[in-house]
Amino acid sequence: MLRANAHHGAIPGFKRNLLLREFIPSAGCSIRTMSRAGLDFMVFGESYFLKNRNVFGEVLEMDHLAAINMRVKVDGGFVMLLPDGKEVEFEQEDVEHVMNYDVEQDVYGIPDYLGGMQALLLNEAATLFRRRYYSNGAHAGYIFYTNDPNLTEDDENELRAQISASKGVGNFRSMFVNIPGGTEKAIQIIPVGDFQAKDELEKVKNITRNDVIAAWRMNPALAGIIPENSGGFGDIEKIDRVYTNNEIRPICQLFEQLNDSLRPDRRLGWREPIEPGAAI
Repeated sequence: MLRANAHHGAIPGFKRNLLLREFIPSAGCSIRTMSRAGLDFMVFGESYFLKNRNVFGEVLEMDHLAAINMRVKVDGGFVMLLPDGKEVEFEQEDVEHVMNYDVEQDVYGIPDYLGGMQALLLNEAATLFRRRYYSNGAHAGYIFYTNDPNLTEDDENELRAQISASKGVGNFRSMFVNIPGGTEKAIQIIPVGDFQAKDELEKVKNITRNDVIAAWRMNPALAGIIPENSGGFGDIEKIDRVYTNNEIRPICQLFEQLNDSLRPDRRLGWREPIEPGAAI
């Protein structure tokens, strides 16, 4: 569902980038590993790391394991599902599981944005409806009604053909109808649902967009939203500083559990918190 909506697809990558900005690569965890694990955490609410050990059993380096393929075994340990139907099993002590706590279970992590899924689907549905609305041409949204006795059967067949031909490529075609001796309301166009005139698309898109952003706990100024007022959203540097300290730094602290396994010379490092008033 990451591709169902522009903001829902872009925000996890942006939050991952903010996390990487605070991360200091080390011999124990590369920027590549943290980049993949960070994106997993934003999307799934959990990340998995494989502990690479030396001959003495010391953990030298952490490797990323794709969260979408990982399962927790009932009797302890982990299983990775492979595309060919095979499985790779890992012992409990060989995998570090960083997870966002869920109050209903403590087996898997859970992302925070799940409450916005209905708004996300409504946003996608509104976009697809408008796209099909234009692609259809005739819009399948009206009844072409006629009650004139002067309209011959050949004329009716011709009208059916013209209406059918107006769909798809070359849509919005005009149509000329001439009925000699016809009355004022010999032909009527009765709309079924005038989506174009009422134009609910913008309202639905804006409301659901705000719900998606709220579900991600994302500031509009950082989410690529164009402000509707001349004042904008305020000082972007202050917004970035507050958001980083309140949202990204706590995620950094969750990943510090990896340091309990890594050798001291290979532990994860994070940049110092951004103090109020400090330049970014």
